[in-house]
Amino acid sequence: MLERPSGGERALLVHVQFAPDDDDSEEFTELARAAAVEPVAAVTARRTTPDAKFFVGSGKADEIAAACRAHDIEVVLINHDLSPAQERNLERHLECRVIDRTGLILDIFAQRARSFEGKLQVELAQLKHLSTRLVRGWTHLERQKGGIGLRGPGETQLETDRRLIGVRIKQINEKLERVKRQRRQGTRARKRALLSTVALVGYTNAGKSTLFNRLTAGGVYAADQLFATLDTTLRTLDVPGEHPVVLSDTVGFIRRLPPELVAAFEATLEETRDATLLLHVVDAADEERDQRMADVLEVVARIGAGAVPVIEVYNKIDAIPGREPAVERDAQGRVRRVWLSALDGRGIHLLLEAIGEHLDERKNRRWLRLAPGAGRLRARLYEWGAVADESDLPEGGWLVETNLGEARWQALRAEPGFATAVIEVDADAVPLEVAPEGSGELV
Repeated sequence: MLERPSGGERALLVHVQFAPDDDDSEEFTELARAAAVEPVAAVTARRTTPDAKFFVGSGKADEIAAACRAHDIEVVLINHDLSPAQERNLERHLECRVIDRTGLILDIFAQRARSFEGKLQVELAQLKHLSTRLVRGWTHLERQKGGIGLRGPGETQLETDRRLIGVRIKQINEKLERVKRQRRQGTRARKRALLSTVALVGYTNAGKSTLFNRLTAGGVYAADQLFATLDTTLRTLDVPGEHPVVLSDTVGFIRRLPPELVAAFEATLEETRDATLLLHVVDAADEERDQRMADVLEVVARIGAGAVPVIEVYNKIDAIPGREPAVERDAQGRVRRVWLSALDGRGIHLLLEAIGEHLDERKNRRWLRLAPGAGRLRARLYEWGAVADESDLPEGGWLVETNLGEARWQALRAEPGFATAVIEVDADAVPLEVAPEGSGELV
């Protein structure tokens, strides 16, 4: 059996096209560069179905082998998922390492993960991927354990490796469950604080982290490359009419995102599923933006966030000559799309106004009379950004026009002294005027 070569950065990329519109070779090249390898050659193929033995067919496998020898290739990257047998057969035939699309993305994630949770999630995905590929080219996997008192059928090294991987997967799942509980505590704390959550989603390299930094001065690493950041970051953000909200920056999505990664990052993606609003960040200058938007929405649906309201954020208008910041609305007058540039800041104020407007739509307008001693409740309303207008009452106190979501309204009603300090006024009938002094009524 083949002893796997070690190391190597000179890569040959193999693109197999099964349909006329199935061409993402440029993106795969960017993935290879993101993995810190040097693409020095490429081989393309057209097929209707994968070959059972080599995926690409025996003739194309010979062509790839010749290209490997000609360019001194050390690793071959296949832009599709291979079965363990196909991967093993290609490694034997090419006499170099073969990595499929999922393996490449996992390698990128392993390089980029920084947080404790992120590293655990990536290791879990790698182990699950590896567990199906232990029948590969390592010569030691077929050896029996032996020695005095241990001879006989025993346990093959392959079985040992599978068992050890299973133990490690169990350990990682236990650690991730503890992290998940901590995350849920943070989510409950935000809900107790009645903070709305706005989550950024989008195709990788659409500019989510740049937009996040522009909105919050969050200091998140941003670069013109795929999967520049993986770890979820949370920051508070002030928006018109409500402050603060929690803004969440999540991992970028990609076409054919490996199921192992979706499963492994489930805890992180809970921030998306539990959000009040999603900002779908789109590279406005990308010629394939419609397809990539569809890919993102597919992943959003897979993680259970398909019902969360969405505002599309068309970013990178700085790369489109003549394109100015703008807001587009649907037939009901709601904000559907915002055009902006996170790089130079144009249109950011339009996005903030759109977020505030969306959150206001989920609120009810009420007029409240606050007694002179209700200063603490009045301060709470201002802290929430819930005061739309205010007038002084002749007998003391304030008449306040409020805009409150149901959760904050119930929290306000639960405040000590609410029943004696506040009178709820019918939202549809009361203008912001005060009745003659001494009447004790609002008109």
